[in-house]
Amino acid sequence: MPPTSGRGTTRVLGLEWPAHVTGPQRRTLVAGGLGWMLDAMDVMLYSLVLAHLMRELAMDKGTAGLLNSLTLVASAAGGLLFGFLADRAGRTRALMVSILVYSLASGACSLSTSVRELAVFRFVLGLGMGGEWTTGAALIAETWPAEHRGKALGLMQSTWAIGEMIAAGVVALVLPSFGWRAVFLVGVLPALVVLWIRRDVPESEIWLRQQQGGGAGSVRLLWRKDLRRNGVVATAMNACGMFGYWGLFTWIPAYLSLPIEQGGRGLGLMKTTAWLVIMGVGKWLGYALFGFFADSVGRRRSYVTYLLAAAALVPLFGMARTPFWLLVLGPFVAFFGTGFFSGFGAIASELFPTEIRATAMGLSYNVGRGLSAAAPVVVGLLANRFGLGSAFFLPSAAFLAAALLALALPETRGRQLE
Repeated sequence: MPPTSGRGTTRVLGLEWPAHVTGPQRRTLVAGGLGWMLDAMDVMLYSLVLAHLMRELAMDKGTAGLLNSLTLVASAAGGLLFGFLADRAGRTRALMVSILVYSLASGACSLSTSVRELAVFRFVLGLGMGGEWTTGAALIAETWPAEHRGKALGLMQSTWAIGEMIAAGVVALVLPSFGWRAVFLVGVLPALVVLWIRRDVPESEIWLRQQQGGGAGSVRLLWRKDLRRNGVVATAMNACGMFGYWGLFTWIPAYLSLPIEQGGRGLGLMKTTAWLVIMGVGKWLGYALFGFFADSVGRRRSYVTYLLAAAALVPLFGMARTPFWLLVLGPFVAFFGTGFFSGFGAIASELFPTEIRATAMGLSYNVGRGLSAAAPVVVGLLANRFGLGSAFFLPSAAFLAAALLALALPETRGRQLE
């Protein structure tokens, strides 16, 4: 047995972990993690087949980026809708509906015969995408104790990287033989997770107690001075961070695979897939380890450190000319450029009271994501003129802005939820 470390914790590879994880804690973490992982798979399928969609549907880079921006705008609406639903009907019910929405919408993308049809299906997918994070993060935050909440939410967030790696594998196996329509059909499979959640995942006890004490609070509570100020700053911070993320990672597959004369690095399908898997490992470590750092040294300090590192590394990645430097820098760009996301769930869940927690988290996270929706199209337009590598300087600036905004939020480590 590994040695224990006070207050019901144990050390594994030098990292603190709770000595005992209850059944509800374990199942809610798995449910939220599976939902987010499969959400990532469905979203990433679009980026991985983007070059093929551009050819078959006659899209330029600006239009391709605009479709992804449309998904992000829809995710803002989905976060609000499902957050409202989660505060009134329960976290698990809202989680199940959100998974069904994005799964079925992903499968529907395979039926697209025009850019307009694809845009409609990507919009619906975005609604479910926004709702899944909101409901899953609220469920986990309310089930795990304060001293381990960051770790749990970090592990949930880390499954996004696993989903992206699964998507890369799906594309490598399915695309060459069956085409991009079959790739999108695979995206229906996450709907099966709903059956397990319905049977085995318990509702949040904090939410149940809140219902017994009077139910969900009015959204007007968000206008209370302290909540309004923190909500605005958190939303702006998240918008900048997500602008950096979507502006960078929407275009990395194309950056790696497009011919050099089109601003890419000409790696081809298999090499691009290998690079994305390697970067996926970096993403997973960045997400997962963030939670341990956040529970140890604080949410804000960890968040700012990650963002500053990303801001410094992204321009170097964009200027890299050889596969060697792409391979060296890629995992670190992925580690810092995505890992900071793990902090937002802990920060947001600890800023807002239970009666409006899911609504507030959905509002802050997904309005921020909606505001970041311009990133893929703006970076795409810049790439048309300057090349993708040079266009990556804009996401770098967005990461820096997010770091500065994070300094304006209070530290919430150790805050008990009621």
